[in-house]
Amino acid sequence: MFETGKLAQVISEMNRYTSNLHILGVSESRWTGTGRLRTNTGETVLHSGRDDNIHTEGVAIVLKKGLEKSLMEWKPVNSRLIRIRHNNLSILQCYAPTNDYEVEDKDLFYEQLQAELNEIPRHDVITLMGDLNAKVGDDNNGAERTMGKFGCGSINNNGERLVEFCASNDLVIGGTLFNHPAIHRLTWYSPNGRDKNQIDHIAINGIWRGSLLDVRVKRGADVGSDHLLVIVNIRLKLRRTDQRHADHRGLDVNKLKDPDVKRSFIIQIRNRFQALSDQENNTQQEMEDTNHLWNQESAETEAWGMNTSHNNHNGT
Repeated sequence: MFETGKLAQVISEMNRYTSNLHILGVSESRWTGTGRLRTNTGETVLHSGRDDNIHTEGVAIVLKKGLEKSLMEWKPVNSRLIRIRHNNLSILQCYAPTNDYEVEDKDLFYEQLQAELNEIPRHDVITLMGDLNAKVGDDNNGAERTMGKFGCGSINNNGERLVEFCASNDLVIGGTLFNHPAIHRLTWYSPNGRDKNQIDHIAINGIWRGSLLDVRVKRGADVGSDHLLVIVNIRLKLRRTDQRHADHRGLDVNKLKDPDVKRSFIIQIRNRFQALSDQENNTQQEMEDTNHLWNQESAETEAWGMNTSHNNHNGT
């Protein structure tokens, strides 16, 4: 997004492509420093880049207009990682070193990624997405909990690292679960058109695997990138507060016409309010605990990963 007008182009595609788009992840934004800004059309852009004024690497997350009101926290980790928490959905947007980087660079990236993952509350829905520069292939033998059979090509070193990382953190690689045609699974094409790979991924914690409705490439969005748009459709079933033991009996107000019943009722009400007053110091904690119980509803979120790089990502 470093080129003049590139952000406006990305936002235009974001708004044009679908009305259900809520969160957009960008890898290799090439913006320096860290910051938060609002576009002319109301989207919020959170970005994290290098601090040496060199326009390489960089990651960003774009929130649909109004969504920033539910943003609980965000952390610009470094030029390859940014983390946000939206309600109880935590997103890690990544830009991993390419397959030909030194082992030390790859180790450092995954160490930092693990450190950020460890900071996420354990009950959150976790989404890891971005340009992982990893080919995971289609052989899921022994890794059935981590990936499906619909990856592309053969696994490379970066792919082995990603699969191992996901397995150790109970994450599932969503793009390998759905049997789409190859053109809807391949995420990167070389400028000459000869090389193509599936190296952009979206992973979610395994307990929410059933919430993944679809992961696929959308070829219609165009921002002049050699990477294609990857979209995940997630349906979340939020928890209902337990009402099984709630007392739903109605009140027989006619009994209050009896003076003795009325007097007894007034005394009971006074006693209950006195008890509430005595427990005032505990009320705040109870309210906080209650807030962790979500009302049941269906929430549909689409998270996109779009990369604006033009480097060679043949994944060899």
